[in-house]
Amino acid sequence: MKPDLFQAPDYYLLDDLLTEEHKLVRDSARAWVKREVSPIIEDYAQRAEFPKQIIKGLGEIGGFGPYIPEQYGGAGLDQISYGLIMQEIERGDSGVRSTSSVQSSLVMYPIWKFGTEEQRMKYLPKLATGEFMGCFGLTEPDYGSNPSGMVTNFKDMGDHYLLNGAKMWISNAPFADVAVVWAKNEEGRIHGLIVERGMEGFTTPETHNKWSLRASATGELIFDNVKVPKENLLPGKSGLGAPMMCLDSARYGIAWGAIGAAMDCYDTALRYAKERIQFDKPIAAFQLQQKKLAEMITEITKAQLLTWRLGVLRNEGKATTAQISMAKRNNVDMAINIAREARQMLGGMGITGEYSIMRHSMNLESVITYEGTHDIHLLITGADITGIPAFK
Repeated sequence: MKPDLFQAPDYYLLDDLLTEEHKLVRDSARAWVKREVSPIIEDYAQRAEFPKQIIKGLGEIGGFGPYIPEQYGGAGLDQISYGLIMQEIERGDSGVRSTSSVQSSLVMYPIWKFGTEEQRMKYLPKLATGEFMGCFGLTEPDYGSNPSGMVTNFKDMGDHYLLNGAKMWISNAPFADVAVVWAKNEEGRIHGLIVERGMEGFTTPETHNKWSLRASATGELIFDNVKVPKENLLPGKSGLGAPMMCLDSARYGIAWGAIGAAMDCYDTALRYAKERIQFDKPIAAFQLQQKKLAEMITEITKAQLLTWRLGVLRNEGKATTAQISMAKRNNVDMAINIAREARQMLGGMGITGEYSIMRHSMNLESVITYEGTHDIHLLITGADITGIPAFK
């Protein structure tokens, strides 16, 4: 088992922009990833299995709802701390970060923002520790980039709601205890419902044969006349804007997380280039390899600056959906390109589980698609700057 020798690049001394608390939170997450994730993740990815034993540790480092107020079991941290935790977790593996992001931004966030006080007290403390695990049901077999077309629906039966439909590509679904599900009422208005495992007619079949996010559990949510108690409706906000607010938070975390994957690929390639001898000298001495490395660190630095500024805007309540889209799209694109270049630098060794690069590369093929595809985020920016939506 190879030791985790990762050293984070900070070419523009961005640590100077962080508070001592930010650095403490980040360094704690980094140390945990080195100790608990790096030694096992290649094996779990090869087996296409999520390492459930890390759930408790994820909760302890603030991986679940770090910005949720302490009264509900969260750490009460700011948005930059949240981003730094996501960066460090994804440095370990995008699939593990997906588990953390979903729990934080797509399950805890809507219960905190749109739920009743009773719902907050019932679910958030257990979600914060990982005693409860959650998932988020928005995407459907026929409705991905166009979630407003969803067909999952619920009817008012007097003393309960009757929920029918299906969701797919749902991270955490196979083992989730609770699901925040978005469905249309009889008037066609979208609402959030908390569905609990064990409710009759609710099943979560696992999705197999993935070449990406192999260390993350993905599945479907099937609702066959599921009776949902009326107190499980999230009353604070309805309409498509409600799940979109959740996705803003998750996409923000992805923008930070992708930097972690990119940094890991860059650090691996830099170390390898200094050690790999060809033509009697390390390959780091050749111009083309230096070009690759110089471009990598430049793009990572640009992404770090972009995301730090976005974190400041999030803390101030000023960040727009379009700004978050820009960062998600740019940073994931940056990371996937760095992964591909780093893989080439390692030659044949780059495709093996001896190094993390191929795993990151495969994972990022999912990250560039989920929670808004690369192209959709481009169109969000386009609509924002022109005032003309080009989605349809």
